[in-house]
Amino acid sequence: MNKHLIPLFVLAIFTNYLFAQNTKITGTITDNENTPMIGVNVLLNNTSKGTITDDSGNFVLSNIENGNYTLTISYVGFKTKELQVNVDNEDVNLSTITLYEGNELLDEVVLDVNRKNKFSRKETAYVSKMPLRNIDNSQVYNTITNQLLISQSVNTFEDALKNAAGITKLWSSTGRSGDGAGYYSSRGFAVQPQLVNGVAGITNGFINPSNVERVEVIKGPSGTLFGSSVTSYGGLINIVTKKPYNSTGGEITASGGSYDFTKFNADVNVSPSDKFSFRFNAGFQQEHSYQDAGLKKSVFVAPSVSYKVNNDVTLNFSYEASDNEQTNETFLFLNRYGPLAFNSIEELGYNTDLSFTSNDVTIENITQNYRGEIAWKISDQWSSQTLISGGLAKSLGYYTYLWNGADYSDPNAPVGTENFALYAQDTNSRTKTLNLQQNFNGIFKIGNIQNKLLVGVDYLDYNIIDNSSNWGYLHTIDITGDRIYGEPEINEANLSAALSGLGFLNSDIKQNIFGAYISDVIDILPSVSVMASVRYDRFDYQGDRNTDTDNGTEYTESTFSPKFGIVYQPIEDQLSVFANYQNGFSYVNPEYITDFSTNELILQSYDVEQANQLEFGVKTNLFNNKLESTLSFYNINVDNKYYWGTQTQDLEINSKGIELEINANPISNLNIHSGFSYNDSEITDSPSAPFLEGSRYGESGPEITYNLWADYKFFKNFGAGAGFNGQSKYDTMVGYKSVTGSFYIPAYTIFNASLYYENDTYRVSIKANNITDEIYYSGWSTITPQQRRMLLGTFTYKF
Repeated sequence: MNKHLIPLFVLAIFTNYLFAQNTKITGTITDNENTPMIGVNVLLNNTSKGTITDDSGNFVLSNIENGNYTLTISYVGFKTKELQVNVDNEDVNLSTITLYEGNELLDEVVLDVNRKNKFSRKETAYVSKMPLRNIDNSQVYNTITNQLLISQSVNTFEDALKNAAGITKLWSSTGRSGDGAGYYSSRGFAVQPQLVNGVAGITNGFINPSNVERVEVIKGPSGTLFGSSVTSYGGLINIVTKKPYNSTGGEITASGGSYDFTKFNADVNVSPSDKFSFRFNAGFQQEHSYQDAGLKKSVFVAPSVSYKVNNDVTLNFSYEASDNEQTNETFLFLNRYGPLAFNSIEELGYNTDLSFTSNDVTIENITQNYRGEIAWKISDQWSSQTLISGGLAKSLGYYTYLWNGADYSDPNAPVGTENFALYAQDTNSRTKTLNLQQNFNGIFKIGNIQNKLLVGVDYLDYNIIDNSSNWGYLHTIDITGDRIYGEPEINEANLSAALSGLGFLNSDIKQNIFGAYISDVIDILPSVSVMASVRYDRFDYQGDRNTDTDNGTEYTESTFSPKFGIVYQPIEDQLSVFANYQNGFSYVNPEYITDFSTNELILQSYDVEQANQLEFGVKTNLFNNKLESTLSFYNINVDNKYYWGTQTQDLEINSKGIELEINANPISNLNIHSGFSYNDSEITDSPSAPFLEGSRYGESGPEITYNLWADYKFFKNFGAGAGFNGQSKYDTMVGYKSVTGSFYIPAYTIFNASLYYENDTYRVSIKANNITDEIYYSGWSTITPQQRRMLLGTFTYKF
């Protein structure tokens, strides 16, 4: 070769190499409102290249070699998009790429391999009913992610909620109409999971976590955006279900473990075109109790469909039906009207292996929920969301409970001993709901100030029809299970005979609520934003129609609910300081009370209860998203709380505390989720029942709760998880202790651990819950023993 051509040849190769190495792929990601999306994951498949979008929704992938690639773009709450990209010595500009809402990722395990902080996922459109990042939100909420549920092999909704800071169980689901899916304490007040995908969703029994994509626990009074029917003054629980996505795949899961635990679940998604996606999720789960009797069975199906009519309109529909059967968990109701003969578990001497029930006595819950959505892009700045949802929940079978004290038909069984009388009801009730909701979201500027505006209306209709029997008495037993009085055995035949001739409730209660709300997030400066919101609610109650000719009680009330918040970011997108004022409210239904001066029944109506919260704290998203945390202090005051004991509305309650949640990725392959809370709740004034003053409010639960879970992948496919959760002791009789004395639910710490092997095709895991076989309890003027040590094996095939 000519010596003069050699340098030119080398230069050409070197230039071509540099040119190829400097090739970039760029683009801008927006939502269907044409709003730039921040923090969207952009991954170049089968490479180590990946990035997230900046504040303007832009991304850049640099130093891309020539070739054909698949670009995966994903963001929680939006449909994942895959694009084919060819790189041939020139930069590739993909211009604007639009993501559409309505999808939660099924194959998060694969995609999250490229996301460092796997347990952190705080972006959601549900909390504020508009797309808003956690660090920009003045409200506190905890997200229990899909990856956390998988890491912990979660098989009960109760276990899922143990990951939320400050949440503790008071009651398990009883299956009885009105009790819903259990009661939990949050910020000193009882709350139930009654929100599904941002709208009302009901159940009277077991929630199967196999159709749960994530759980959002929204903290504090949240009446302004969500009303009163699905919230409490401590917050609300939103269940986000699995939805269709634009690909074909799925997974099949089989599990087995202690106490005959068996689970099978199939989850399949089909997307024959970019316009249509269909997902079918179904499963079966059963287990027996560690006690001498007890069982749970659950079957569910959950089909869902997404259809993109055109670039502006998308239709989404989901449906879930479940059939659950269970025995009543052991609920030892402590006497509220006389001194207790015991003040602790040790003094009571309860053997937790005893259930005091029979597998012959069960209650069945049949539940259906549906949700239809029309998502319409009106313009580049405005969008519309039209929702219709509804549900039907039935309770059929026997509900029983054990009351501490004498059977009042037996004068020989004295009050105040370790005796428990068993009462029963043949339940036959159903709850129907219909929810209509219309939301408009828009972005506009007034001068240089940007506004994110939400305007919405919703209508919720409840109808509870209860044809259950009146309560009947079966027998009295002592704490060892020996019969003292009444029928010797608890079985279907004896219960049927005990309830025969007692009559039925024949109750029919209707409630409908119309609400209208407006919320505006105003970006005053790049680092400062404020939120102002207000809601109007009109409540109509028609209840207690006990005969064909009785029109029942009618009651109408209305109220306003404001909300304000401010966020300052001294380090933009990494550190925010926030404060909020939030309002919650509750309608107190009228009831008949006795006028002792005339001995006549009069109809007493009540004012709308009001709760007001002041809160401030900090949120972080530091070290390239490796440390996400929220630390807050809250103070909630309720000025006109109704007290059932005196049928008056004069309690004043103060509940304050601190909460901390941390999601961290301190080193490669190590992910940590933890939470801590302290709550100080007190009845500060009670004119009609002064003995309550100074007491902790009855549904407040423990003062201290804590949780931690760590997952470490020590080889490419092998990993381990370990953690604990616990709480301090608390007095379950705080509302009655001036009469009964105290009874303390002991403090506890529960340790759990797992091992797993995982690749793109399957996952195998072994999990041990309650490794030390701790005996522990929950309760709300009750005592319920909790799950003992349990071993669980799970196999998941992914395709």
